[in-house]
Amino acid sequence: MKLIVAEKRSVAQSIAKFLGRSYKSQKLYGVSVYRFNYGGGEAVAIGLSGHIMDFDFAARQNVWTWLPPEELFNATPILVLRGETLKYVKALKSLATKADEVYLALDADVEGEAIAYETALVVKMVNPRARLYRVRFNAVTYKEIVSAFQKPTYIDLKKVEKVFTRMQVDLTLGAVFTRFLTLTVRNSLNKGQFLSYGPCQTPVLGIVVTRELQRRNFKPEKYYVIKAVVEIGSSKVEMSADAKFKTKGEAEAIAATIKRGVVKIAVYKPHYVEPPEPLETVELERRASRWLGINSKKTLDIAEELYRAGYISYPRTETTIYPPTLDLKEVLEELTAGEHGPYALELLRKGFKPTRGDSDDGAHPPIYPTKGATRAEIFKVFGKAGGHAWAVYDLVVRHFLATLSPPALVEKQKIVVSFGKIELSAEGQRTIDEGYWRIYPWERQPEKPLPRVAPGEPARAVEIRVVERETEPPPQMTESELLALMKKYGIGTDATMQDHIYTNIKRGYVKLVKGKCIPTALGISLATSLFQYAPELIEPTVRAKIEKSLNSIVKDGVSPAKLIAEIKLEFSKYYQNLKAKREEIKKALETALYSIQQQSRG
Repeated sequence: MKLIVAEKRSVAQSIAKFLGRSYKSQKLYGVSVYRFNYGGGEAVAIGLSGHIMDFDFAARQNVWTWLPPEELFNATPILVLRGETLKYVKALKSLATKADEVYLALDADVEGEAIAYETALVVKMVNPRARLYRVRFNAVTYKEIVSAFQKPTYIDLKKVEKVFTRMQVDLTLGAVFTRFLTLTVRNSLNKGQFLSYGPCQTPVLGIVVTRELQRRNFKPEKYYVIKAVVEIGSSKVEMSADAKFKTKGEAEAIAATIKRGVVKIAVYKPHYVEPPEPLETVELERRASRWLGINSKKTLDIAEELYRAGYISYPRTETTIYPPTLDLKEVLEELTAGEHGPYALELLRKGFKPTRGDSDDGAHPPIYPTKGATRAEIFKVFGKAGGHAWAVYDLVVRHFLATLSPPALVEKQKIVVSFGKIELSAEGQRTIDEGYWRIYPWERQPEKPLPRVAPGEPARAVEIRVVERETEPPPQMTESELLALMKKYGIGTDATMQDHIYTNIKRGYVKLVKGKCIPTALGISLATSLFQYAPELIEPTVRAKIEKSLNSIVKDGVSPAKLIAEIKLEFSKYYQNLKAKREEIKKALETALYSIQQQSRG
């Protein structure tokens, strides 16, 4: 018997449909399995629910009051079965006992590699003779699935080591500093409450709090600008001076000299606005947050459901280059059957040239649509979630089509008028050819056309005013901006960034309000304490160093044990710095906690 293990039930069902044409569904320990004929014999497909194993400390080490937190630096985490996955493990064991071949068709990323290895461990417990194969595909389509099963490979153990090393490092660092912070103020915490630390979660909090403190500490300064309506020939143009004046009197003195002038510069220059690069995970999340109002976690959850249902390719990718193996013409032909069909047909008829980024993770292509669909079809498949599912699908399709479309062509316009002591200017824009904006309206730039004038033409100011303004603080941190900063600093991966934001929300450190990330009083207190007494733990660069080290396991063959030891040694020094300031930290956090509790009662 051939046993096929997928990451989710829906993917297992699709594999059975594509490989067997017909299949029988049944339940085994409450888990759906799909039986069918394949390769001249019996086959069965089962879907899991993510990781079935995790790292944890021994039972005694999980009693917080039993040993000092720093002792966990000397502990070695053990691999254990996750309690919530026991039904999957039981079903897996039952099927594995009868399997001659096991095909590990988990997601084709490093997490999927680790889950494949966890699955292999369970299989080998009950059937050491089973032959194990790894199957990787980038889309849940007939062509991709059939092709992947025709050329199975093996588990990439280096990628497994990377994931397992990260899990052990995150467990150890999170446990040590979470216990330290919680035990330091345990008498001020509500029952069941704890103060958590995470090597990704906490630097994210640091970024959000830094922006908030910049806003709070900002002191606005008044300044004055000159604006005028200027008549040039038969046209009137709203113009302004670049200069900023500290006093109103100074601005008014200059404004009084503005009467008659002459056009100094009149520029009307064509400018191409290039289409976007192929879509990777973080950009999908950022654009959905900014344009669709869907937060990053929900966006990725929806994208994964669209992938499992066969509508888009694998959504966890860092690649912005379409590989030569991806038949773009074939993708366009598939899209002709959906709501975006007329535009896809136009590209097929006129020809297309894809844009290209500079990132290739070596594992997955950029995100692209794998099936043409109508709005009605998406709503039928996804039910109540249809609105968000359609919005994300529509964004993916439009982005893909935009990457194959010609650039938009605009005319950049600028007029500068000299009034002797000061120059006034105006900038405008006129669209010549919409190009990719036709399919990608979110990037469409507004029309602000200026009249046609020529250098040397006389000009006259017909309305002059001095406007009072204030310098403005930096804006509140948007989720889209936060994701961009996380990518810049290397905090997390394309697959985990949104999780680190939502851990802060779950812990009560950050609120997400209309796409803005706003730190709570507790989040600000925790972050400022760490910035003051152990900045290495919260600086945005802390995670980048760890991620770089983890990548060296795959790229350079660095020993995981050596790497874990080095990271533990470095963070044990930070711990000692924190421990030396325990009383100061306790006072700062207890003051904040007391204030928060009083506010909640009042």
